Amino acid sequence: MRSGRILIIVHQKTSTPGHVGALLTERGYTLDRCCPCHGDSLPAHLDDHDGVVVFGGPMSANDCDTLDGIRAELDFIPKVLSAEKPFLGICLGGQMLARTLGGTVAPDADGRVEIGYTEVTPSDEFTDLFATSQYFYQWHKEGFEVPNSARIMAHGAVYPNQAFLYGENAVGIQFHPEITHEMIRRWSMGAAHRLDQPGAQPRIAHDIGYRLFNSGVDRWTRGILDFLDLPHLQSSESIAAD
Repeated sequence: MRSGRILIIVHQKTSTPGHVGALLTERGYTLDRCCPCHGDSLPAHLDDHDGVVVFGGPMSANDCDTLDGIRAELDFIPKVLSAEKPFLGICLGGQMLARTLGGTVAPDADGRVEIGYTEVTPSDEFTDLFATSQYFYQWHKEGFEVPNSARIMAHGAVYPNQAFLYGENAVGIQFHPEITHEMIRRWSMGAAHRLDQPGAQPRIAHDIGYRLFNSGVDRWTRGILDFLDLPHLQSSESIAAD
């Protein structure tokens, strides 16, 4: 039986689950927001949750020796995998999933970042999953190695590993399907200095990319939630009628 609750793990006081959170709420789930990097405790078990989404942040998955919150999340992810609950790791969340499974997380050898909309290319096995969009918003300076125990889902030009699947329902991605136009504005203004890094796109390109690709990203995100077995929940009226 489903609990109707999703554990949302974020990394800053101002972090929001964005469009991913909106779609989960639309499907009838209650979101339990948790920020271990600011002192929140992670649950002891997953019995009360239907799935877990770990979002991005300015930290590194390699900060486990200096940040207690990152260490706690890395210790928590195996519990999610053991419980076989749906897991979506976005950017930092995907990097922590990769590290948990034995993959490395590191910056580009030439110091390039991915900031702005870029194209990803699905592997043959997952072509249908990426039929609605192959352009996604990026904001990162590190990438993940796909662990040997996982299957590559999508590739990129600068950071070659963009998405992978572990088991049947644990997905790590490098890009940000949760992005909204307000989040783009906030990120690009609040960290404007990052737009000067090699590989970063100018702010106007972010706005243009959102107008061009957001509809497709929305359909992709709905598809990945279906893929992870996080369907629309029946209303209490529908359950009663059954």
